[in-house]
Amino acid sequence: MKLVSWNVNGIRACTGKGFIEYFNEMDADIFCIQESKLQEGQINLELAGYHQYWNYAQRKGYSGTAIFTKEKPLSVRYGVGAAEEEEEGRIITLEYDKFYMVTVYTPNSQRDLARMPYRLEWEDQIRDYLKELDAHKPVILCGDLNVAHNEIDLKNPKSNRKNSGFTMEERGKMTELLDSGFIDTFRHLYPDKEGAYTWWSYMNKVRERNIGWRIDYFIASERLAEFIKDAQIHSHVLGSDHCPVILELEMD
Repeated sequence: MKLVSWNVNGIRACTGKGFIEYFNEMDADIFCIQESKLQEGQINLELAGYHQYWNYAQRKGYSGTAIFTKEKPLSVRYGVGAAEEEEEGRIITLEYDKFYMVTVYTPNSQRDLARMPYRLEWEDQIRDYLKELDAHKPVILCGDLNVAHNEIDLKNPKSNRKNSGFTMEERGKMTELLDSGFIDTFRHLYPDKEGAYTWWSYMNKVRERNIGWRIDYFIASERLAEFIKDAQIHSHVLGSDHCPVILELEMD
């Protein structure tokens, strides 16, 4: 089973930069996107063989998530109950026979950390939600989690310690999530791999020099660890300031 997650930073723009070609090439069982940045009816993606589920933000051109899946899920859920979160289209949950698939676009704490209180509340709510799901069947979480967990996960940790995405508070929430029964699938397979990033600033030649952050993840219930075949970062794929991340599982 092949799963793909990509923050496309605007699906309409990304379709003009190779999205469809990459989508078809991957032939994923489940393909999740974040930051779709559109409203219902603003795009018509012809994805033969896939069911499409979209969660639009009420604010135009902002946030939003979607999941494209070959197998029709047993159930679909948008949000986890917080009004603001649902208005921003940040989460979709699909239920299958053997697992839950959850995609999220975690709120950014903003440059001045003005949104940090909301961000930390979000983290607690999402962790509780995932634990609730995990009590019933295993969970696979993917998306732009807007945090580089450890120093190995960004190029310049020392100069970013007080910046959004690498504060002790945000990193601590990721640790709490993993300690509650989940694994970072990429680090599970490649604990010491350096230079593995998923986001780069649009500043001049930053991506060419691989000055990046790993903030896009596949997180899975610990009991799925034995089924993980591979976890990949497709940093060669352009079209967004993020690149796709992939999880391959061997499940009966």
